[in-house]
Amino acid sequence: SDGSIRLHQMTSECPIMQWNDSTNGQPVVALQWALTRPAVFFALDASSNIYIWDLLENDLLPVAKETIPSEKVVAMALLGEPEKANGLLGIVLAKESGQIDIQYVKKKWASP
Repeated sequence: SDGSIRLHQMTSECPIMQWNDSTNGQPVVALQWALTRPAVFFALDASSNIYIWDLLENDLLPVAKETIPSEKVVAMALLGEPEKANGLLGIVLAKESGQIDIQYVKKKWASP
């Protein structure tokens, strides 16, 4: 609820990494690892901002932030086929009105 994100190892109670105030204090609504690139994850905050984290590029801050200005995004999911080498990764955004948008992610954050 405070915008912090923690990365845990399944065998430990303490986080490996912790990013406080990673969304400028906005609650994190959804967070999901990229299906095609293990070091990348996406976070959606309550203000409809999507943060892209690539831990191989920068493990302190998100590498990109995208604001969805038209309408509040209430849910996010990723789609892709990790067993295929094409590196296609899509992001599905559910908006408050019930509209669903599907957008493709840049290759640099999707390729294995």
